[in-house]
Amino acid sequence: MKQLLFQDFEEVSAKQWKQKIQADLKGADYNEKLITKTLHGIDIKPFYSSEDIEETLKVSNPAHWNICEKIYVTSAEAANTKALQKLQKGTEAIWFILPNKEIDCETLFKNFPEKLSVYLHLEFLDSDFVQLIDKAISGKDLNVFLQTDIIGKLARTGNWFDNMNSDHEELEKMTQNSRNFESVISTNLGLYQNAGANIPQQLAYACAQATEYLNYLSRIDISEDKKANFKLQFKVSVGSDYFFEISKIRALRWLFGSIAKEFGFNTDCHIIAEPTRRTKTLYDYNVNLLRTTTEGMSAILGGADAICNMPYDAIYHKDNEFGDRIARNQLLIMRNESYLDKVGNVAEGTYYIESLTRQLAEKALDIFKDIEKGGGFLKELKSGIIQKKIKESAAEEQEKFNNGELVLIGTNKFENPEDSMQEDIELYPFLKKNPRKTLLEPILERRLSEASEEKRLEAEKQSQPTQLN
Repeated sequence: MKQLLFQDFEEVSAKQWKQKIQADLKGADYNEKLITKTLHGIDIKPFYSSEDIEETLKVSNPAHWNICEKIYVTSAEAANTKALQKLQKGTEAIWFILPNKEIDCETLFKNFPEKLSVYLHLEFLDSDFVQLIDKAISGKDLNVFLQTDIIGKLARTGNWFDNMNSDHEELEKMTQNSRNFESVISTNLGLYQNAGANIPQQLAYACAQATEYLNYLSRIDISEDKKANFKLQFKVSVGSDYFFEISKIRALRWLFGSIAKEFGFNTDCHIIAEPTRRTKTLYDYNVNLLRTTTEGMSAILGGADAICNMPYDAIYHKDNEFGDRIARNQLLIMRNESYLDKVGNVAEGTYYIESLTRQLAEKALDIFKDIEKGGGFLKELKSGIIQKKIKESAAEEQEKFNNGELVLIGTNKFENPEDSMQEDIELYPFLKKNPRKTLLEPILERRLSEASEEKRLEAEKQSQPTQLN
């Protein structure tokens, strides 16, 4: 006979739990001792119950996530060979970065397996070249995502590719004439995350930017069939706030779906995630392995479609096979040894995550509405409002790092004074200051530990004995 054991226990309400906790605190203040305030404007409670999720946000996550790797294309043949080698080692998707138009598109996609997902980031804007890519992939059973983001280029550099009208004309041609791409337009949350924006800001700015694209596409001659099949892509940088980052990706899907529905576009979106650079450190760099592992897990459990891991030494070493292999194997272990690809919607129904998802979505929606009332994302970007808000959040986070409240092991806590990096640096690991004329103030990406690392490197130079000629 089936015995229902839980019927022997009385149901305990959240109010009763709180009363018990307050009694055990013996006069200590509940809010001061057990409520954690965060940089995202959300307070974390010591426990969550079904009373916190009376109404959940319906989020549909993909059942499968792809392991992705980046390749910088200097030669189509070399990039193709490298991609095929990575696929043999466990990679499932390729992210090509194309610096110029001198690339043979037919060679680049040669011998790729069916159903392979390919992401294309072009560091230039040219609809004719995109037509060549479209022709090259015609008849191939590939899932190709073109990452065109003219507004993101303006936000990151302070300038359009050419000018506003020309950029939008090129975007329109790409949207109208590209038949073989899964997606043509992308929006980059990573810019805001790496610049220091909190999570509600990241979500709101990304959705406001996406709304600029939807507004523009609604005004041009685009068929109802294209609207139904249109899929916008989001590039997400995942930070170290484990549960918040899971909830961020879930909230993003819900927010975009809600906005796209109002425009009559496909409410589904494609999310490719990678670890943030903001928390990565130059000193005690092996700790970056731990950071990228938890960030990768957040991306998986949050429901990203693809994850491109960052090598532990990416901020100071040029691309190298060892770093790439370790980064790839981190994701392979999560898939094949931790079984993190066996169940979809893993976080669904979790009281804490469901509560965070709703709170992040609501806060982001409030910011989004303010942006729309102010004239839209582009207007607020040009007036400097977006930049100002991000700098305020970044300064608050930087202060917490500087005073030790926000800890990066090996950098502002448990440092190794014998750690030396001066001879190992192949890439400049700090924000490059290159004064130039811009239409507006660019949003600058900066790691939390940069100032302290610059001081340590300077101290290394001064401690070296002077060599006599």
